[in-house]
Amino acid sequence: MRAQFVAREVSHGLRRNLTMTLAVIITVAVSLGLFGGALLLRAQVSTMKDFWYDKVEVSLFLCSKGSDAASCAGGAVTKAQRDQIKSDLEGLKPLVEEIYYESQAEAYQHFQEQFKNSPIADNVRESALPESFRVKLSDPTKYEVVASAFAGRPGVEQVNDQRQILDKFFKLLGSLQAIALAIALTMLVVTVLLIVNTMRVAAFSRRRETSIMRLVGASNFYIQLPFLLEAAFAAGVGALVAIGALVLTKGVLVDSIVAPSFQFTSFVGWDAVITIAPILLITGIVLAGLASFFTLRKYLRV
Repeated sequence: MRAQFVAREVSHGLRRNLTMTLAVIITVAVSLGLFGGALLLRAQVSTMKDFWYDKVEVSLFLCSKGSDAASCAGGAVTKAQRDQIKSDLEGLKPLVEEIYYESQAEAYQHFQEQFKNSPIADNVRESALPESFRVKLSDPTKYEVVASAFAGRPGVEQVNDQRQILDKFFKLLGSLQAIALAIALTMLVVTVLLIVNTMRVAAFSRRRETSIMRLVGASNFYIQLPFLLEAAFAAGVGALVAIGALVLTKGVLVDSIVAPSFQFTSFVGWDAVITIAPILLITGIVLAGLASFFTLRKYLRV
């Protein structure tokens, strides 16, 4: 009987404050959609980091005839120096997983393939490109171990870590990620304020009913319950809309449009969406419940 009464009160309240309920649903959907987008972007950045950090290499460029580095004062790298460098690299296993030697001829061939449609390719000679060792590390974060062992060594002109280039790119993505998260959190605050205002209006419009319930001895929880359920219902619908938008973003934007155009990297999977969806639903309902609870304690005087 009580359950029927509460359900009737919830339905009545939603119809009476229909425009405010719709406003809450839309605001929750937008704010949680942005929040979910920020979380999805965060997952995408993590996916790209795992993909690219697994492929980065440390490059040891060896001295050639034109090298002006102090370590190349003796001229181009000798066979003995080259053999010793390779032997020392192999001595760093298991940190060093793979070692690939690229001669000047191979470097020139790769350069021509990379810039085959550019006039730059016609102006570069094989002797201008250094031979190198390309090293893949089992733990790319331990680049300094290789750098300290080979930087400035006779026969080695330069030690480059491709991760340094990627870090700049990921810092940019991290900044965009922080901006998106800040916007999402701001929208969540706006949502809470809107829910508070909605509950104030609902409590004022039904003050006569709540006064009667207090007079007949209804408990505080029983008086607040219809209001809490109204807020939870509106927030739940808004969260479901946000989850739907997140699924469309992943299925249409990421999988059908972006991924086919940028096949050189990996993209976030459905597991990220499955992880984010319950977070959005719980966040929406909990925020609405807390905002309603503290608002009603003041305006219903329960």
